Amino acid sequence: MATLAQPAGPFALGTFSARDGKPFPGLLAEGRVLDLGRALDWAPSGVRDVVERWADTLPRLRALANDDALDWRPLEDLRVHAPLEPRQIFQSGANYRQHVIDLEVAHRSPDDPRTVEEARAEIAAVMDRRAAEDLPYVFIGLPSTIAGPYDDVVLPAWAEQPDWELELAAVIAKPAYRVSVEEALEYVAGYTIANDLTDRATVFRRDMKAIGTDWLRSKNAPGFTPLGPWIVPAESIADPDDLRVTLKLNGETMQDESTKDMLFGVARLVSYISRTARLLPGDLVLTGSPAGNGIHWGRLLRDGDVMEGSITGLGVQRTRCAAETSA
Repeated sequence: MATLAQPAGPFALGTFSARDGKPFPGLLAEGRVLDLGRALDWAPSGVRDVVERWADTLPRLRALANDDALDWRPLEDLRVHAPLEPRQIFQSGANYRQHVIDLEVAHRSPDDPRTVEEARAEIAAVMDRRAAEDLPYVFIGLPSTIAGPYDDVVLPAWAEQPDWELELAAVIAKPAYRVSVEEALEYVAGYTIANDLTDRATVFRRDMKAIGTDWLRSKNAPGFTPLGPWIVPAESIADPDDLRVTLKLNGETMQDESTKDMLFGVARLVSYISRTARLLPGDLVLTGSPAGNGIHWGRLLRDGDVMEGSITGLGVQRTRCAAETSA
């Protein structure tokens, strides 16, 4: 059964199913859901189909949200799935100032001669230089990591230090290639919540340090990206660079920061990615995670933990961790 957490604005998009039914693209408005596969004459099979026609379909969605005569279903009667299946996932790392400082301190070598204050000052200077030179840090994730906003997260037996990273995710509306910062937000259909789980123990290669980070191993286990619950249209979010990102672990607040702390906002990230890659409709741009990860607290994820993640206007996701069991 879905959790009633209404989004900002008059409506949002999501993927839903009745008990034992096939998932369908849905329009959420006022605690009720409309099957867009039936309501739209071109019968989209998924939310990504809707996003691919975003400019033409958005006016129709506005009208549908206000039509009480349609076949609406109560949200509480439906299961909520990940809102869409992306082709590509672009992930921004080291994008929150305080988060990067905390990680630098947490990963300091025992032989590091610097004091904590010196380490913080040095990494702050590095971030200032990155911001000035317009150098975001972006890598690629796999669509197979996507899970629903209320699904259990299986912690692989090999993951020694599984951690949380709650993030704002932008959903791309139309193909974007070499777009400017000024026009970048025109390519965003809406926003949703992503929890970019990471095994800290496998982030850095141990066999050859020069190889650097191993994002395949550390971030791409099945279900390591709980997504949703909804996609809120960009027009309903006044400023994506001024939203509160909050994660609670078993009811205790661990992350609570504004997206104002991002080094690179949504527009700069979309523009930067588009310099190299062609963004496609339905692609996700994850914008990085704020301070307050488990590695900072010295408390990593365990079997039975419950994470509750929320971002201003985007709803709440609630996921339970389960240890991997042998077949």
